[in-house]
Amino acid sequence: MCVPLLAGLVASACGSAWNDPYPGEERGANVLYTAFTERPKHLDPVQSYSEDEATFLYQIVEPPLQYHYLKRPYVLEPATAAAMPTLRRYDASGRELAVSADASKAARTVVEVRIKPGILYQPHPAFALDEAGAPRYMNLQPADLRGVRGLGDFEHTGTRELEAGDYVHQIKRLANPRLHSPIFELMAEYLPGLKTLQEALAVAAASDGGWLDLARFELPGVEVVDRHTYRITLQGAYPQFLYWLAMPFFSPVPPEVDRFFAQPGMAERNLTLDWWPVGTGPYMLVENNPNARMVLVRNPNYRGTPYPCEGEDSDAAAGRLADCGKTMPFIDKVVFSREREGIPYWNKFLQGYYDASGVSSDNFDQAVTLTSQGDVSLSQEMEARGIRLLTAVSPSIFYLGFNMLDPLLGGGPSKAEQERARKLRQAISIALDMEEFVSIFLNGRGVPGMSPIPPGIFGAREGRAGINPVVYEWRGDEVDGRPVRRSVDEARRLLAEAGWPNGRNARTGEPLIINLDTTPGALGDKARSDWLAKQFRELGVQFVVRPTDFNRFQDKIRQGNAQLFFFGWNADYPDPENLLFLLHGAQGKVRFNGQNAANYENPEYDALFERMKAMPDGPARQQIIDRMVAMLQHDAPWIFAFHPKAYSLQHGWVLNRKPGAMVRNTMQYQRLDVERREAARAEWNRPVLWPLALVACLLSAAIAPALIHWRRRETATAAPVSPLPAAASSSSVEGGER
Repeated sequence: MCVPLLAGLVASACGSAWNDPYPGEERGANVLYTAFTERPKHLDPVQSYSEDEATFLYQIVEPPLQYHYLKRPYVLEPATAAAMPTLRRYDASGRELAVSADASKAARTVVEVRIKPGILYQPHPAFALDEAGAPRYMNLQPADLRGVRGLGDFEHTGTRELEAGDYVHQIKRLANPRLHSPIFELMAEYLPGLKTLQEALAVAAASDGGWLDLARFELPGVEVVDRHTYRITLQGAYPQFLYWLAMPFFSPVPPEVDRFFAQPGMAERNLTLDWWPVGTGPYMLVENNPNARMVLVRNPNYRGTPYPCEGEDSDAAAGRLADCGKTMPFIDKVVFSREREGIPYWNKFLQGYYDASGVSSDNFDQAVTLTSQGDVSLSQEMEARGIRLLTAVSPSIFYLGFNMLDPLLGGGPSKAEQERARKLRQAISIALDMEEFVSIFLNGRGVPGMSPIPPGIFGAREGRAGINPVVYEWRGDEVDGRPVRRSVDEARRLLAEAGWPNGRNARTGEPLIINLDTTPGALGDKARSDWLAKQFRELGVQFVVRPTDFNRFQDKIRQGNAQLFFFGWNADYPDPENLLFLLHGAQGKVRFNGQNAANYENPEYDALFERMKAMPDGPARQQIIDRMVAMLQHDAPWIFAFHPKAYSLQHGWVLNRKPGAMVRNTMQYQRLDVERREAARAEWNRPVLWPLALVACLLSAAIAPALIHWRRRETATAAPVSPLPAAASSSSVEGGER
């Protein structure tokens, strides 16, 4: 009996894997499968500002500029723009300045952008026209939306060409008081007309709760030149503005789409631009269920762009130039599944049901091995599966900041007091071994910080020229040498010179106490706090953690009541200005409510910053940056802790994938070897059937005796009565007849 059952199980295994989580019709399709852990809050380009949202939004909308996919350091290039924007600077008298002129002389900068003609939007009901050529869905009432839950429920769609006015409309939306754009204040510094527009819109919004028609309002400094050209006039010089033109804040929004979503009853059905972004990019959002699944499909109206043919030297070796010149996108559909837990995410990746995965602390040891020199390589298990490891240093800095307004750490008014405080900060900077911190708490996923500028961004130095000489010394020659952290003995020497020999006041004998103000989720948990306390004990200093809730912590920072604190900063764009401004005096947290939480002030540094920020990249700018970095290393307002290192894994069938935090419109570049994926899934998810067969046979053996006994009883009960003997039967018949 168990033989036919086993044969049936084996026959059923010839089909698809039993644990395949995807619909059968997607099997063998050109679909990339990935996951997300945090639901996106905003997909409206005027509000979206997080990495979770960028994963989706950058595939849909197109700013005029983008970053080259392969080149490092990052290079801007046209996206929808026909060429790089032209920049012209003028002085106060209206005279145009030469490119080499001092940026401080610029009273205004005119940026002119010309976009490529013929670019079309994705299909959308806002563009649908009736037989008379009028918008089909522009005067809807709530009753007309009965049964409508998504854009796919509208029968008709249309498209139109991208125009310069769509970009101007989006820039106006930055001032819409109902939308609360996170970059409004920053942009208003360079575009004062935004504040004028916001005031006018606020008045209009107060008197009318309905649709705000931005076409009725002018934005001083922003104008449409012709159908494919627009012009922006900035106050002063701001060369970093071009980086903002590579962000969704400056992507196009068609006014009719804005109007379409503003109709009554739309918002109640999540029919908003915040839920359904509209763009000209390679993909369009067709399913938005942020608690379960998000789906992008190829935009049928996308013009197609060629895959790049240039990159770094390593790109050719990695096969990332093999598709040179081929039309993108390569993938038809991208399915994002919500995974709240790391273990299911990881297991599905190992089964081949996710094409790529991050590396978390839960799966680090299974995925990666560390050599004694700290080098990272894939584990044998991952290599056997053809999985690849991608690493990249993020354009970020995590640091421990000293509050320079604190009398102990910042010093008093006299130069002698400030010098003692500086040596105290230097001593602590040496004593806190950030290499050990990265190894223990980050599994080695970080690069020790030497300055605020991460590797890969202009201004960062490599090798001997790039070390922090206060904290490190160089061992070896220029080629084979390496930085080595200075000894705790040197830290103790500086501590004594600061007036705290062995951690006690040289005059009073009182112990030196350093307080770390933090939140429980930062350095306030016990393991990290214990590690920090150990580092301070070796220096002879008492260490106290003062954890508090986030709001109270922020109040301490704003009021200058913190002493030592742990912060991080992700660069908005790859320019040293966006990192060095964190220590600019005009950004002081207490005085100006800026981003300089350490409240560091140095007149020379501030003057150099003002010069550097408007300069083009080149030797002159590098020389100024070198001086600024040297000042920060000497003054030590921060402990430059580390630049995080991103690790990611991908299966061998995923091609052209390259990490780079600044490049976010990555889906169109990637390609899949679908046949290889199907073969791997079949091999890795082949059902193990012999335990089922064994159980079936054991069950059969157990019930067989009872079944045989039952059949015998049934047979006995159903047997016919025995016939009479032949002679007796004959006599009876004969006697009756007589």
